[in-house]
Amino acid sequence: MSSKAPRGKRGRKSPAREELRFIPLGGLGQIGKNMFVLEYGEDMIVVDCGLMFPDEEMLGIDFVIPDASYLFENRERIRGLVLTHGHEDHIGSLPFILPRIDVPLFGTKLTLAMVDAKFQDSCPDYKPRSVEVQAGEKFTLGCFEVTFLSVCHSIPDGVGLAVETPVGTVIHTGDFKLDPTPVDGRITDYSAFADFGSKGVLLMLSDSTNVERPGFTQSERIIGRTLERLLQLHRNKRVIIAAFSTNLHRSQQILQAASRFNRKVALMGRSMVQNVNLAMDLGYIDADRDILVPMEDAGRVPDNKLIVLTTGSQGEPFSGLVRMSKGEHRFVNLGPGDLVAVFATPIPGNERLVSRTINRLFECGCEVVYDRDQEVHVSGHAAREELKMMLSIVRPRYFVPLHGEYRHLVRHAKLAQEMDIPQKNTFVLQNGDVLGLDGNRAQVRRGAAPSGDILVDGMVLGEMQNSLLKERLEISEEGIVVVSLVLDGELRLAAGPIIESIGFLHMDDAQQIKDDLVREIESTLEKHSGRTGEEEQRVAQKVRGRVRNVLKKHLRTPPVVRVLITIVKG
Repeated sequence: MSSKAPRGKRGRKSPAREELRFIPLGGLGQIGKNMFVLEYGEDMIVVDCGLMFPDEEMLGIDFVIPDASYLFENRERIRGLVLTHGHEDHIGSLPFILPRIDVPLFGTKLTLAMVDAKFQDSCPDYKPRSVEVQAGEKFTLGCFEVTFLSVCHSIPDGVGLAVETPVGTVIHTGDFKLDPTPVDGRITDYSAFADFGSKGVLLMLSDSTNVERPGFTQSERIIGRTLERLLQLHRNKRVIIAAFSTNLHRSQQILQAASRFNRKVALMGRSMVQNVNLAMDLGYIDADRDILVPMEDAGRVPDNKLIVLTTGSQGEPFSGLVRMSKGEHRFVNLGPGDLVAVFATPIPGNERLVSRTINRLFECGCEVVYDRDQEVHVSGHAAREELKMMLSIVRPRYFVPLHGEYRHLVRHAKLAQEMDIPQKNTFVLQNGDVLGLDGNRAQVRRGAAPSGDILVDGMVLGEMQNSLLKERLEISEEGIVVVSLVLDGELRLAAGPIIESIGFLHMDDAQQIKDDLVREIESTLEKHSGRTGEEEQRVAQKVRGRVRNVLKKHLRTPPVVRVLITIVKG
């Protein structure tokens, strides 16, 4: 696996002195790709192994995973990989990383079941060595004692962590909010966090996603009230709901509402079908299976008796909702008799995709509900007052904000300072930094561990600065001109040059440019003779340079030029 050049020197096999080291490898300065390391002496544990979705400049890229070079170099020291919950930004990179380090995997029942399903799909030859742990239980990994702490999030079975180390306790909140009325009745365990806080916490790591939102995050039960209202107002319409496939609390409420209004539910989208059925099998969704109808049978259910629950709330190109909006779905054709509700808000960077999808839905004649004011989404992350409450409960000596863009980390650090944590004890880190703690002092070594982004296109891995991505960007901006040359053994033209253009100019409409290019190519080859082998590369370079010079006379920025040479022997 290749990776982006590290921001600092490569990782050492062991620290110079006995200190606790916190090393973030992803999740800082970005939304997603969450992964960090705790190490002391010869023992290391890894927490989470997530992915990040690409931005618009990453053409053709499916997702982004962390550079795990540091883990591969130190795999013998890793005692286990611990998962906080089952969202893709926390488990999505496992098929690419876990088989290479092959360590035990620790998580709650639902999280591990989702991991198993992921490996069956993408890496069936590898069987994770999974160890199920319930909230409140403690287990030992080398010199670390890890306790799972129950937290409320937008997916069941989420946990925070209390990691007791030789120099003090580390509290990691995981993704959390302080919902007093969660759908499954499983609240964040205030008393467990407070108990560790009363004993003394050396370092606190905390979710920063919603630090810019004032007050408290609303309860997920609001979604239930919104569903009731929509189904009452639109009794004669087919209802299509787009939501995150992992937001199982939301799926639970949709199934419950469908039962009360005597409607069937058709699940659309592979991940939606897989996650809802898995949650029902494990008891995390309490609903009668008779309420579900297969996708292929949805057309047999009267419109006013059907709810379609689909993926596509983020405008993902191949998701169920997007294909419906384009009229390309096999089983659902949208029209004026449909109500479409998007039960999510755009993830940063997805705003344009979501906007395009909503516009197409309106073009289909649907009634569309998508505004935050209509209470169609509730975040799974703590807002400012909840973050302050957690800081006041834990009362750490040192604080590091996690899981957010850089501004989120800075604002969370300032919030901690407002809660009387000294500025010198709050650290805004970047991926690859190393925070060393020996019980008496803390020291940051910037860029001391390799870090970066690995781009995944299908199952192919590459670097952020890889020439492949660079070429895609250049071609998307300037187009490409391909020159095909057939040469004899002495590198003379055996046939006229063939020039093709894609995304640049239609060569048939630019005869003057084409004639100039042919003359320049012929002139270049008349002055150059030699034998095949390395000489071919020199010919290609010369022709490429001359072609670019001709194109520069006609255009401000020339396209990408590629020269293909075929040698005819004899």
